[in-house]
Order: sequence, then structure tokens, then C-alpha cells
Amino acid sequence: MTSPHPDFGGISGLAFIDAARFVMVTDQGRFLSGALDLADGAPAGLSDVEIDIIRNSSGNPLPSKFSSDSEAIEIVFRNGRPAAARVGFENLSRIAEFDLVASRPAGPAREIAIPHWLTDLRTNEAIESVCIAPPASPVAGSTLIITEAHTRTSGQWAATLLGNRDRGDLGLEMAPGVNPTDCAFLPNGDLLVLERGLAFLAFSMQIRLIPADMVRPGAAMSGQVILSGSGSAVDNFEGLGVRTLPDGQTRITIVSDDNFNSFQRTLLLEFSLPD
Repeated sequence: MTSPHPDFGGISGLAFIDAARFVMVTDQGRFLSGALDLADGAPAGLSDVEIDIIRNSSGNPLPSKFSSDSEAIEIVFRNGRPAAARVGFENLSRIAEFDLVASRPAGPAREIAIPHWLTDLRTNEAIESVCIAPPASPVAGSTLIITEAHTRTSGQWAATLLGNRDRGDLGLEMAPGVNPTDCAFLPNGDLLVLERGLAFLAFSMQIRLIPADMVRPGAAMSGQVILSGSGSAVDNFEGLGVRTLPDGQTRITIVSDDNFNSFQRTLLLEFSLPD
């Protein structure tokens, strides 16, 4: 997947609005929205694509790289309908929400309150993963935030839950050689965590499945690796999305961040989740 558009690249987060339409964010403060098309069941390309600037609470473009490093995105559903996009930023660590207009994020940011220990982080190893628990989850409606490389408890990456009834910190047990880069819930409430590794200038990746009842305040989340890879088919995977096709099939989609480097690639891979 390539594009001559100068703003296309640096994709660091992915979320699906429905079975076809998606929104991505880039680490240079851009929204990328459109539809992921299929041909014979396989991804065939992107259509109806638009690239938009992410704006601050005053409606102005984000002023610097430090403030515009968007790393994660999730869709907020209200009364069963997509209502907003929730975005996580690192460096100037924060969570912001944006209206959805015709399936595209728009307008000024509305900041979402997060724990002080998160706002105090001012590094590119802070907020990396943001996902919202579905109705089937024990913590339905709560927002899960996972840091990329920050620890508060030995052997765990720091995480927190934002919810009315399920608010509190938790952790993700470390896996050897990888760091979490995105998360997404399955419709049944189980959690997927995308993790990326880099060694000897070669990338690796894996996806862990964490049971729904393990996502709760105070927990140390662990789980089973259901997908892993390395070599030429793998790059800097940072975005993870889940969608349900009209036939009921659950698809897992991952996308890589090329960091606007000529030796990295923007790749999109999609997998079917077995029944």
C-alpha cells in the first residue's frame, strides 16, 4: 500500500467504524479516513480516502511535533452508533476526543481526564495503545490505555482503565523482546494486544489474546500469543483494528508505521479469526 501524498505515512493507530470504514492517525498529527475494500475476501485497496489535520481545543492545527504525536485511535459508540474518535498522544501525553462527521473525525479536540502519572510522562514511550471495551466485556464502555515502555510495577507495562465503575490502574505482563503498540477488543470482550520488536535492524511482531475477565483494575494482564511473525513480511507494526464483516466473520487488521523513512514500508495485513 503506497501513496504519493506527502502526508501519507507514519501510520500509528487504526480503528474501524463499521465493516468497511476506518480511521487512522499518523505520528505527525493527521487523520486518515476512508474504506478498506475487499476482493474475493482479501484486502484490495483503500477508497474514499481523505487526510485531515488534527486540531487542538481552539480548532487550530497542533503547533509542534511534541504536541502532534498521535499514536492511537478508537471509536466511541453511544446508543449503539459511532459518535466520536478518541485519540492518544505521546510526548505531550493526553487523550482527546473528536466528533465524527460523515464517518470522519472533525472539529476541535475535547480533552479527556487521565491519571496524573500519565500526564506527567513527557516521552515517546508513554501512551501508545487506546481501546474501548465492548458491551460483552465485564468493563463495558471503559477505555483501556497501555503505555509503550513505562513501568510502575516490576515486570509489567503500565496501563490504566477509564470508566465510571471500572476506573483504576493495571499492568500488562512484559513479553521478551517486544513492546505493546496497539490494542483492540474482540466483540466477545477478549482483548488483543499488538506488540513489536526490533533487533539487528529487523522487526518482529506478535498479537496476544487476553481473556475478558483479566481486564480489570489491579490486574496483571497476560495471555496467549495467537499470531507472530518476523522477516520480510514484517515491518514496524503499530496499528491494530478489529471489524466484523457482513457474513459474521471477524477480521484482525494491522498496519505499519514507516516513520517516513525510505527503508521502511507502510504495510497493511489482515487475518481472519477462526471460530
